[in-house]
Amino acid sequence: MDARQMEILNQKKIVVIQTAFLGDAVLTLPMLEILAKNNPNAIIDVVAIPTNSEIFLASPFVHEVIIYDKRNVHKGIRALFVFAKELRNKNYDVVIAPHRSLRSSLLVLFSGIEESIGYTNASLSIVYKHCVEYQYDLHEAARNISLVSDHAKEGYSKFLPKVNFDDAAKKKIDDFLFTVDQSKKLVAISPGSIWFTKRYPKEHFISICRALLQKNYLILVIGSGTEFNLNEEIRLTLNAGCINTAGKFSVLETIYLLSKCVLLVTNDSGPTHFGMAADIPVVTIYCSTIPDFGFSPYNGKSSTVSLNDLQCKPCGIHGYEACPLSHFNCGQKLLPVMVLQEIEHLLDL
Repeated sequence: MDARQMEILNQKKIVVIQTAFLGDAVLTLPMLEILAKNNPNAIIDVVAIPTNSEIFLASPFVHEVIIYDKRNVHKGIRALFVFAKELRNKNYDVVIAPHRSLRSSLLVLFSGIEESIGYTNASLSIVYKHCVEYQYDLHEAARNISLVSDHAKEGYSKFLPKVNFDDAAKKKIDDFLFTVDQSKKLVAISPGSIWFTKRYPKEHFISICRALLQKNYLILVIGSGTEFNLNEEIRLTLNAGCINTAGKFSVLETIYLLSKCVLLVTNDSGPTHFGMAADIPVVTIYCSTIPDFGFSPYNGKSSTVSLNDLQCKPCGIHGYEACPLSHFNCGQKLLPVMVLQEIEHLLDL
């Protein structure tokens, strides 16, 4: 980032466009913190999709969250143009786009905001006045920070995602915890993902849970409402010592719940980043993806488990609805004992 880019960030009104997945939204929070601290007089707004708005509303560094409902109200090019005009009318000095999609670039283009910052590999990157290299060897949090700082690689690990918990969220979780066995330490597991090839096999998760139950831990199986059935199958198989919380709590409430746990075991999915916001030990299991993609837990007390010697791995950055080779060796051959070794190391069992 050159001196001119640093200078333009020292403006009064900045808008950040982040309309990607929920985990990506969480990993934008460290960038927002650094942006706010380096520009204490700036107003920082965020454009977010409805499912991610809660995260940005809870950020102490965000002034306003502007909802962009790209699947419904704002679907289509005409609605995009109208929304971009609304951004133009807010008179922003700078727009920053961590999301590299064509839709984000079109919003930047049609908003007419004078100063814009995006990645060199963003779709339609020509619309950005200032482009920053997307460094594949960096963590995603560091890549986001590189849009606003020259010290992303060295300093990103000091900045975990920060959110404020309102009293209602804390009360809801505290009331829930009052109903469970308080003599046992809590371990959360998150077995779901929208991608099949990112989902560690259910049977393997059950084996891990059984081992933890033998150590007298209470298991919370977390997830969204769409993951209720998967979680319930795990709970029913284990019979006792396991609670299915899928769909019961919001994202913010889930992060607060995780802050009460001693460990989270999860797939390479959004809950990894929830664990960073809660600042607890996390074991992230990589099936078809790899930690080197830059989305691993990074708080210094977490770990990853992955079979990296498979010729077919990684088969894609996001995953697939089915294994392209029909064997799913990256999940099936990643045995529970390998995950338990990392768990035992983090819990010091």
